[in-house]
Amino acid sequence: MMRRRGGRGVVGAVATTAVVAGTAGAVAHRQQQRWANQAADQQAQVQAQQQQAEVEEMQRQMEAMQAQQVAAAAAAPAAAAAAPAGAGPDLMTQLNQLAQLHQAGALTDEEFAAAKAKLLS
Repeated sequence: MMRRRGGRGVVGAVATTAVVAGTAGAVAHRQQQRWANQAADQQAQVQAQQQQAEVEEMQRQMEAMQAQQVAAAAAAPAAAAAAPAGAGPDLMTQLNQLAQLHQAGALTDEEFAAAKAKLLS
């Protein structure tokens, strides 16, 4: 029988192939996991940016509403002073406006009571 020198034989070649294939598979799997994690991170960042933009838009809307309420509250006592005391339907309109401002939080209880007293006197 002749022995080969330096040869690995069939078993050695199969074993080498198995190791190489297993290593390549593990590397590919790790790379896919990295890509999936990167994609998830990017998606989370996009969602966070969208939520931040929505919060900022809501804050702008709230500030605009508050500015309107302040302007309406400032105009209501001036309008009440300009109107005659027994104005009829205008008095009801003014009382309704005061009530709306009070419900919206633009007037405190004391401010509402004082403005109502002025209208009714």
